[in-house]
Amino acid sequence: MTELPGASRASGRAGGMCVAVIGCAIAGALHPAAAQTAVPAAAARDAVPAIIAAFASHDLVALSDAHGDTQAQAFLRDLVRAPGFADAVHDIVVEFGNARYQAVVDRYVRGDDVPPRELQRVWQDVVTPNQIWADAAFFETVRAVNAARPPARRLRVLLGDPPIDWDAVRTREAFAPWLGMRESYPAALIQIEVLARQRKALIVYGDLHFQRRQLLSNFEMSDWRMQTIVSLIERSTAQRVFTIWAWRPPLADLVPDLASARGPAVFATRGTRLGAADVMRLAPEWTKARRFAVKQGQLVPVAEAEWASLAIEEQLDAVLYLGPTSGPEAAVPAQACADPGFLEERLRRIGVAGIPAFEADRVKAVCAAAPR
Repeated sequence: MTELPGASRASGRAGGMCVAVIGCAIAGALHPAAAQTAVPAAAARDAVPAIIAAFASHDLVALSDAHGDTQAQAFLRDLVRAPGFADAVHDIVVEFGNARYQAVVDRYVRGDDVPPRELQRVWQDVVTPNQIWADAAFFETVRAVNAARPPARRLRVLLGDPPIDWDAVRTREAFAPWLGMRESYPAALIQIEVLARQRKALIVYGDLHFQRRQLLSNFEMSDWRMQTIVSLIERSTAQRVFTIWAWRPPLADLVPDLASARGPAVFATRGTRLGAADVMRLAPEWTKARRFAVKQGQLVPVAEAEWASLAIEEQLDAVLYLGPTSGPEAAVPAQACADPGFLEERLRRIGVAGIPAFEADRVKAVCAAAPR
């Protein structure tokens, strides 16, 4: 159970008392006066400027990566290219990159020549072998942005996935420690490479890595396995991470302003009807079937009648809306599936990791459909 949560803390270095808004400069626009008795609806704000503004009051902003969704991938590239982004941010921490190849991606984004087959190992050798839809164009976008900037103000991409060496991992026992580091490794990386150096970072990971309190453990956080990137950072530092989750259709009735969104929009949660709703409105379907308690080190099912509730605003700070429907799933580059041994090695890793057989079948189908 690696995609897990944590409790919130005081604000970051620049945060002051503006710990739950997209930035002190736009706080008034995002949140109605506290004296208003009726709980207001969340208002739409243009996503790109709102996210950039968040860095005025937070050192760390976490943005949902909807794995393999082309619409989300395109938005991230647009954000990186936007005027003002590279002036507000130093680093981008990504889930879709093996830290073993940090030197490779450092060379690439600063403009050095890197052979394509060397570069693609960055996203092909991640811990979760069934995730093969990383956006290679993201790295190209960062490289292009950096080409127009002085060396001291270029963006750095930090690879957040643990530095697994798949050539050496042949058994489930050898794989398990790497899986267990998928929260602690990036949390430590951010503390050392970003916070200790007084830098600011955009963190791009799946939503569940941003939980402050773990849904799967009924929001109980005492066991180390229940921690997430955000919970670990907020428990061990003075930082408050500004977290932005992906929109999901069950929220539509909570946001009457949805129709006014003319493009990607951010809806703040604090003090709104959206924020007061149960966080299960945002939970992925697979998380709704069961919850566990940890007793004497073992995971014990919790009866549904005992499931706790948590308001959205206690779990996350904003929701990102990209449109009424999600984008199509990204295609796997034809070269990857055509490379000798690619599919066979992918299936070997899936078997070692103990991932269900239907995921292996899905990867086979994706490669079979890859453009030639």
